[in-house]
Order: sequence, then structure tokens, then C-alpha cells
Amino acid sequence: MPFDDFMAEALYAPGLGYYSGGRRIFGLGPEGGSDFVTAPELSPFFGRALAVQVREALAASATGRVYEFGAGTGALAEQILEALDADDADDDGMLRQPVDYTIVELSGHLRERQQQRLARFAPRVQWLDAWPETIEGVVVGNEVLDAMPVKLLQRSGGRWHERGVVDLQDPASAARAVDPANDGSHRFAFADLDAPFSLEGETQAADALKDGFFIDGSVTEIHTIAESFIASLADRLQRGVAILVDYGFPEHEYYHPQRIGGTLMCHQAHRADGDPLVDIGDKDITAHVNFSGIALAAQEAGLTVLGYTSQARFLINCGLVDLLAAASVGERANAQKLVNEHEMGELFKVIALARGCELDPVGFRAGDRSHML
Repeated sequence: MPFDDFMAEALYAPGLGYYSGGRRIFGLGPEGGSDFVTAPELSPFFGRALAVQVREALAASATGRVYEFGAGTGALAEQILEALDADDADDDGMLRQPVDYTIVELSGHLRERQQQRLARFAPRVQWLDAWPETIEGVVVGNEVLDAMPVKLLQRSGGRWHERGVVDLQDPASAARAVDPANDGSHRFAFADLDAPFSLEGETQAADALKDGFFIDGSVTEIHTIAESFIASLADRLQRGVAILVDYGFPEHEYYHPQRIGGTLMCHQAHRADGDPLVDIGDKDITAHVNFSGIALAAQEAGLTVLGYTSQARFLINCGLVDLLAAASVGERANAQKLVNEHEMGELFKVIALARGCELDPVGFRAGDRSHML
């Protein structure tokens, strides 16, 4: 099967996939059985700083609802709601209307964890397992795009070929395998699909991948599902702002001739590896985000790109330093990991998209990199 279909099954097959099998995914270390940590789990100051931008966007769009896609343990929702509720009076001393919160969550197990964590905010929080018909408000998504299945491409004979996955226990399939494992540790192997892959109409990255600098043997990914997600978001966003945080690069860095191995990676027990064909359903499979493709997909669908910058610059612009003034030493140490270049600060990026509202977002007022997309 094509790799994106395989990745979708490995992550989301009901009861068996990584995100649907009831595993404890998020945590600070492997001791509790977790596989990786996200920014909201690492430090509550991530959500508190993000809430500054959310609050500004809610005011600019004259809306009162936040939508979060893939809310994990509910940590980010809790942090945003707490921060927004703490600032519950306007300049005239009048109480603001409490903000409502909608979580779009496919995992029943994670939804249960979120409902327990956010019980004190009921009935302001609601859950959906599919897109709402229309969206008016502020959309947030932290590490959502990287979890969307990608197509895997391999360069051979001067052409790109789509890579698939075959079962080594099937003799006909095994004969097509590329570099099959012979030690019995793998049941599955990669294989190239029959015809050279046509990039036209498939991805925003088509022009970049036609570049002749790519040598035979190069492997990379294209993000057709993530780009379709942005188009679907644009179809539904009537008025508001979307703020997406993830690890990735602009196109000229993503499809660089020196990045011949692509960005596909797996996470298990707080260790990273590059083999998605073992421990299927028991470890995360991700790829870095091509933010240029996300921005182009948004613009083609009628959204405005408000800003793009590093996570470090975004959080500092949103007042992280001031928020940490009264924090403990331990809290400051964890928050530093959000902005340190060798940890989350530079690899993670933030992009903001909008429709129907005028806004000079605080998170991008210094260090905006939109010109690099």
C-alpha cells in the first residue's frame, strides 16, 4: 500500500493505531511509559503566553470561541482557559463574557482524559469528532500537522517514485521489496510503486522537487493531507484566526539538496528512530512540516498569512519573560526549553492565518519570517 495509507493505519486504526490504542503518549520522561513531551506538558507558560495572542485575536475578530484540534491531554486547553479567565475584566472593570472552547478530537481515549482534566470548565467546553460546519473564532493546533500522514518519495533514474509498503510474508510482494531485512525483525519493507510519481496537482512543493540538485537515492515527503487540512479549514473559517505550532522548515530548507534522507522519524520511550516498519502501533510516526506549502495552501484557499516565526520569538513577543518574573527556578528551567535554540525554540515554528479580521498580531511584531516562506 502507499506509505501515507500505511502511516494512517499505524497511527489511527481503531483500537490498534498509536493514537487510538489507549497508550500513555505524553510525559516528561519514559518512566511513566510515555514516548515524548509536548510544549504544554513541559511548561504551563507555553499556554499562558499563547493565550496572549489568542486573547488579541478574539478581540480583533469579535468572537468568543476557541477551537483546538488534537488537544492531547488537555493541558493546552487548561492553560489557555485559565489565562483567559484570569483576565476577566476589561478597562472599564466590567466582566468579560467567558470564552467557550471546542475540541476536535478523534481519539476516544484522549477525549476521556481531556474531559477529566477540564471538568471544572463545563459546560463551556464541548467535544467534536469531526469538522464543525462553520468556524468563527480562534483556532489553535499544537503538533497537529506533523501527525498527518505523508507521501514518501524516493529519487531513482532522475525521477521521483512514490514509496509503498509490502508484506515480506507474501512472496509476490517480497520480491518488490527495497532493502528487506533478513534477520526476521521486519515483516514489512519499503517498495516503490510501479510508475514514476507525477507531482503536478499533488502538492505545493512540486516546483521545488523538480530541481535537478536532488541525487538518485534521495528520500523526502510531501504533505498532501496537511495541505488539504488547511483547505478544509479555509472552507469553514468564516471569521477568525488560526494559530498553528509545529516543527518544520520553509520550503528552501525542507527540500535542500543536502537533506537527502527526508525528515520522517518515529518516537518511542523518548527516543527517536527512523524505522516506521517495526513496533507498528506502538510508536509515533511523524514528518517535519513544510511551512511554505501550508502558507501557499492557505492563500490559495482565501486566507491571509498574518505571520510566521520561530516558537522562541513568538513566545517572547507574547510576554513570556514577564510571565516568568514570579516563577520558581524549576519553572524557569522548563520554560527555557521552550525558547532555547538547541531544544524547541528554533526547530518549532508558529504560523498564523486569518479571514475576516484586521490584526497586527503581537506574536509576530518582532522577528517575523513570512518573507522566508
